[in-house]
Amino acid sequence: MAPGAITDESNSTLAVPDKQTATPSLYSGVSQEEYQKKSEKYLLNYGTKFHKDVITGARGLFVYTASGHKVLDWTSGQMSCLLGHGHEEIVKVISDHALDLDHLFSGMVSPPVISLGERLCEALPAGLDKAFFLSTGGESNEAAIKMAKVYTGKFEIVGLGASWHGVTAQALGAQYHFGRKGQGPLMPGMLMLPAPNAYRSVFRNPDGTYDWEAELEYGWRMIDMQSCGSLAACIVECIQSSAGMHVLPPGYLKALKKHCETRGMLLIVDEAQTGVGRCGDFMAINHEDVVPDILTLSKTLGNGLPLSAVVTGEEIERVCVERDYCFYTTHVNDPLPAAVGDKVLEIVMRDDLVTKSRKCGEILHNGLKELQSRYGCIGDVRGRGLMAGVEIVSDRTTKEPALELAKRIGDHAYELGVWANLSSHPSFGGAFRIAPPITITEAQLKDGLAMFEQAFRGTEGTMPLY
Repeated sequence: MAPGAITDESNSTLAVPDKQTATPSLYSGVSQEEYQKKSEKYLLNYGTKFHKDVITGARGLFVYTASGHKVLDWTSGQMSCLLGHGHEEIVKVISDHALDLDHLFSGMVSPPVISLGERLCEALPAGLDKAFFLSTGGESNEAAIKMAKVYTGKFEIVGLGASWHGVTAQALGAQYHFGRKGQGPLMPGMLMLPAPNAYRSVFRNPDGTYDWEAELEYGWRMIDMQSCGSLAACIVECIQSSAGMHVLPPGYLKALKKHCETRGMLLIVDEAQTGVGRCGDFMAINHEDVVPDILTLSKTLGNGLPLSAVVTGEEIERVCVERDYCFYTTHVNDPLPAAVGDKVLEIVMRDDLVTKSRKCGEILHNGLKELQSRYGCIGDVRGRGLMAGVEIVSDRTTKEPALELAKRIGDHAYELGVWANLSSHPSFGGAFRIAPPITITEAQLKDGLAMFEQAFRGTEGTMPLY
């Protein structure tokens, strides 16, 4: 197949000009320029610049713009559309429940919520036995941190450098990637371990390999010196996606749990992006055979709808009930999103999409490493399953980030027809985040890789090595 070709859902091969004809959508007939004017006039900035194109449609693996461009979505929306956009079984569930069972009083329970709780807890390791459901990842982490504080009777929370857990008060306090400035004091008792960045960490063995054990021990010594003796929990992502797809080193999560147990703390694992098969295991914790005290899920569980979960064991629930734990919200255990989450889990298990994610992940990572062998600007390729990070540098020896070059590569890739998220924030390091729906075909994956290579080949400054 020629570089710059894509395969649509019918498996027919299409050439990729700069602009493709979009399929008809609900919002066809209004010009890109008119949409942009109204966007600038009426929409409030919430911390990011809007992308130049207005998206008028999303179907399967593709998004469509008002200007007529068709783009392969390598980020699953906001890393959430695990099964792709407009999945027909998900659409039917939404339609059925919007008609017959949409929203209830928060103290009521419904069959979709019970079914989702059963299906999820039966699929998780013993010790993660009971769940409740909220709307966003930040909300689930907020609930989990509060649960840990109520259960332990302590208040200090440890997070990892470069983490992202949400923008509500306690979640933001444990988040060290972005969003902490400009609002005065954050929650008290929030402490930070060094970010486990194998590519850039200064902790090295004599042979130059990453010495994460020494870094982790150093971090906990700093925590112990800072702590006032009220350590409640540590919250962690198994793959730090917002930081640039940094994977915890093998053994790190087990060591982290041991450190928590030694100090009488709980371990909270945030599987917002890694959960439900995205990283080649049903959950990232399965890869390391570690059972946290509390697990949070979001994003992938709702396939793009606002759905999150807090899962823990019976003993933690018992104590929290005795101590009047409360996280009562308007949309707790809502039937409609719960029905969607239940259907997502059903499809993932029925169609063995975890295995598919693992196999397609091998194709993705092999393809990206091949690109690294051809272009000197690619400093690092990392990730697991259908989660990948590609870090762009100006010099492989100094590892100096090349943010402007990365932006030009990303813009060119988008023009060719593939979208991979890139942040210019310094803590991100100029890394592309790639996380396509796990329903992606091998052909579509190879098409995306071909377009990505074409973007490197056609961008000045990528330092070709061939």
